[in-house]
Amino acid sequence: MIGVEIRVGKNISIGNNTVINSKVLLDGRGGKLQIGNNVDIAQETNIWTLQHDINDDNHAAKGKDVVIEDYVWIASRVSILPGVRIGKGAVIATGAVVTKNVPPMSVMGGVPAKKIGERNNALNYTLNYKPKFR
Repeated sequence: MIGVEIRVGKNISIGNNTVINSKVLLDGRGGKLQIGNNVDIAQETNIWTLQHDINDDNHAAKGKDVVIEDYVWIASRVSILPGVRIGKGAVIATGAVVTKNVPPMSVMGGVPAKKIGERNNALNYTLNYKPKFR
């Protein structure tokens, strides 16, 4: 997990065989962040559990848990906002902003993220990423 920024790590759990690439931000300040098994998180992704309340006169912060279930694939430069649950096997396309829950096996893309397809596979793989340094 080279170049990964972790905020309040005691609130973050990461499952087995999960790959987290460089320049990823994992935020545990506003709640629990649970990441399942065999999750692939690409570079420059931000996963937030804390944000400002746009309707608060004092710009107060508010937090909520984020859950990412097993076999989720999150492509590059995705932002996931507080309170989101991403279902098993879902795929989040590059550059998407996830503001609402994602059903299992859905392919989501856009700003805000909307369903653009479905994933059709048995999810019987194990990620076994070994970084190579030169």
